[in-house]
Amino acid sequence: MKDSLDGGEPADTVDARLGARLAELRAEHGWSLGELAERSGISRSTLSRAERAEISPTASLLNRLCHVYGRTMSQLLSEVEAAPALLVRAADQPVWEDRSSGFVRRSVSPPQAGLRAEVVEGRLTAGADIAYDRPPVPGLEQHIWVLDGALDVTVQESEHHLDAGDCLRMRVWGPTRFRCAGPDEVRYVLAVVLP
Repeated sequence: MKDSLDGGEPADTVDARLGARLAELRAEHGWSLGELAERSGISRSTLSRAERAEISPTASLLNRLCHVYGRTMSQLLSEVEAAPALLVRAADQPVWEDRSSGFVRRSVSPPQAGLRAEVVEGRLTAGADIAYDRPPVPGLEQHIWVLDGALDVTVQESEHHLDAGDCLRMRVWGPTRFRCAGPDEVRYVLAVVLP
C-alpha cells in the first residue's frame, strides 16, 4: 500500500479513482486509447496504465489530458475527491503529490459549481522543474504569489524570477514552466480563474 498523502487517504485510493475517472472521460468522448494518444501526445501504453492505476500520473501527463478534456487539473482532481463545502478546513483540503517531479499541490479552495476561481498551494522541492506544453484551458487566468523561497516561471518564452512576496499575473495560452530557483523548497499560492 502506498503512503498516505499528508495524513489523508492512501495514495492508491486516489490513484484508483483518478484512473477510473480518466477511463470514464475517454468513454464519454467515445475515443479509443489510440485516438486519445493522438490528441494528447501520450503513448497508448501510458494512458492504459494510468487508467488502470498501475502508475500514478505525473503533473505533466495530467496537464496534457486536462487540455484534451477542456478542464483544469483541479477540476479533474475534484471529480475524484469529495465535493467541497463552503468552508474548507485545513484538514479537509485535498493534497496530491507528483513524487517523480517533487511537486505537491493542496487544493485550498477546490472548484465548485457556480464559482470560476480556485486557490491552490503549490510546493516544489529544491531543484524541481515542471514543464507544461500547453494550458489545460486556453486563456486560463493565473496569479502566482510566492510565500517562501524562490520560483522561476517561464510563460511561453518570457522568464520571470519570483522571490517571497512577489506575484506574477498572467493568462496562459502556451507552454509554461515552474522551477524551484533556490536551494530550499518553494511554497506559493496559485489562484486560477476560468476564462
